[in-house]
Amino acid sequence: MAKPSLEIVEALRKAAKKIEESDNYQWGHMGACNCGFLAQEVTKLTKAEIHRRAMERHGDWTEHLNDYCPVNGLPFDAIISELIAFGFDSSDLKHLEKLSDPGILRTFSFAERNLQHNVKQDVVKYLKAWIKLLEDELVANIKIELPEAECLLTEV
Repeated sequence: MAKPSLEIVEALRKAAKKIEESDNYQWGHMGACNCGFLAQEVTKLTKAEIHRRAMERHGDWTEHLNDYCPVNGLPFDAIISELIAFGFDSSDLKHLEKLSDPGILRTFSFAERNLQHNVKQDVVKYLKAWIKLLEDELVANIKIELPEAECLLTEV
């Protein structure tokens, strides 16, 4: 899973908010799907540009991630490279596209785990759970060092 950082949490938060508020969520559109919204946040590319680059080859996000090569010069692989450089890994993106990360799914009750990867409310629910996991890990790793207290003994 992505290494927790404020930047990753913020990108996920913005993507979740935009999906939640969007009338243009489309799981079958490479720039307006689960990973597409996240890619828009990280790369600042439009959904149309992300989709255009993706259509230069066949497949959905998972297939593109399976075929990913950071040095081949393909425009869509440059998008994947940017997401990876930002702090995500290919399994994060594959899981996001299918809402399938076991660690994230474990945060839901058994009855809530049957998320539909192409239902925007489920995508938002998944992203919010992922954000909470990352935030909890960030907080758990905060170490506060207190200076040693000096004791002043006074005689009465």
